[in-house]
Amino acid sequence: MSPYALSMLMSSLAMGTIITLSSSHWFLAWMGLEINTLAIIPLMTKMHHPRATESATKYFLTQATASALLLFSATMNAWMTGEWTIMNMNSYTPTTILTIALAIKLGIAPFHLWLPDVLQGLDMMTCLILSTWQKLAPMALLILTSHQLNTTLLTLMALASAIIGGWGALNQTQMRKIMAYSSIAHLGWMTLVISFAPNLALLNLMIYLMMTSSMFMMLMALNATNMNKLSVSWLKTPTLAASMMAGLLSLGGLPPLSGFLPKWLILQEMTKHHLGALSAVMALSALLSLFFYLRLSYMISMTSPPNISNANLAWRKKNNMSLINPILIVLSSMLMPITPMLLM
Repeated sequence: MSPYALSMLMSSLAMGTIITLSSSHWFLAWMGLEINTLAIIPLMTKMHHPRATESATKYFLTQATASALLLFSATMNAWMTGEWTIMNMNSYTPTTILTIALAIKLGIAPFHLWLPDVLQGLDMMTCLILSTWQKLAPMALLILTSHQLNTTLLTLMALASAIIGGWGALNQTQMRKIMAYSSIAHLGWMTLVISFAPNLALLNLMIYLMMTSSMFMMLMALNATNMNKLSVSWLKTPTLAASMMAGLLSLGGLPPLSGFLPKWLILQEMTKHHLGALSAVMALSALLSLFFYLRLSYMISMTSPPNISNANLAWRKKNNMSLINPILIVLSSMLMPITPMLLM
């Protein structure tokens, strides 16, 4: 792709998110989401592969449906209240339609089926953008309207996301699909707490973005698209393989790594609202996710692929990583131990 076209598309991606984040009018928020969608589709199809075209088509149809539902809910709310303000949405039907629209955009269960297939057909950099930057605008709208949304519906979607996100990744061998189900599970935790403590959902989102960004950057550096390639990663770069193991355990929420912090605070918030049974189910669903993260960590650190005696080992190449990657690796695994004041 031409550098000029790429810079224009990346600028459009940034502009669409900024428009949505800074708008208080539903039409402007919808316009920002549309700019986001239209800017990322050429990035999806830059590989000129049938799988990439299929992923872009699925993504476009899904996002177009969600955008139509969002505009319909905003129009219905304006017809009922006479206002297009984002913060003023009190009617039951528009808020329910809005919740479904944002759930489709984010990939929250039971509207998650498009996400693993779309990510599987893309290159790692586009997967990184889709899993991180594209979550910001819909999640911002969800946080802005969190005090008006149906708590029961959000709780049911959160439970479904946490369980499906853990269960769906158990039989996967492709890293992009595993990261897609990881995204679904983390979105379940954010959706659960968003009605009670939006600030906690925002903290969870920020830590999720750091962990996912560092994980995709390490996968790109190792050129690992499936579990077989991941199992020989220690032959290429042992240090990066050890960092990836810490990142995977942090994604699983194992203490004392950074990923444990949001889960701990969310469970604490749920018990404050006398939702002990719900907290127990969410904690048990986190064990499903932790299982496949532990399996990946075991493959990276403690297994060696079957080789004959005269087989060639993988070359240890020098990785041309930017400075942001080691910073993200440290933050995604060590943020909680080095910042204990966050818990106060």
